[in-house]
Amino acid sequence: MVTGIILALCGGMLVCIQNTFNAKVKEHAGAWATTTLVLGLGFLASLTIGLIVEGAQLFALKEAQTWFWFSGIIGVGVVLCVTQGVQQLGPSRAISIVMVSQILFALLWDTLGWFGLQAVPFTWTKALGVLLIGGGVLLFQLGGKTTTVQHVRKGA
Repeated sequence: MVTGIILALCGGMLVCIQNTFNAKVKEHAGAWATTTLVLGLGFLASLTIGLIVEGAQLFALKEAQTWFWFSGIIGVGVVLCVTQGVQQLGPSRAISIVMVSQILFALLWDTLGWFGLQAVPFTWTKALGVLLIGGGVLLFQLGGKTTTVQHVRKGA
C-alpha cells in the first residue's frame, strides 16, 4: 500500500509538471502541435523503455474488450483540454479543477461499476469527502487573496 501511495504522489507531481511544460510549449506551438509533440514523444519514450524492460513480451497482448485498446485516443483529449486549461487558468487552478473532476467521475464510475469495474457501494461519507475536497479547492482558489507589498529601497 505504501508503494501505491508513493507512486500516486509521484504521478500527481509528474502530471502537474507535464501540464505546466505543455502550457509553455503551447505558447510557442499551438494546441494541436503541442498535443502531437507530447503524445509522440511519449510514444517514443514508452516504446523504447518498454523494449528495454520487456523485450519482445511488450507485444504479447492479452484479451481485453476492444474499446479499452483505444485509451490513448482519450489521451489526446486529456492533453488538449488540460494544456489549454493550465494556460487560461494557471496551473494551480486548472489542476485543482481537474483533481475534483477526477474524484467526482471516479466515484460515479466506482458506484455504477462502469468500464468493467467492480461496483463499490455509494456512501454518504464518500459524498461528504468529495464535498470537503471541492470546498477545500474553492477555499484554496478564492480565499485569502492579498496584495503583495514590494519594499523599495531608497536610492535604488
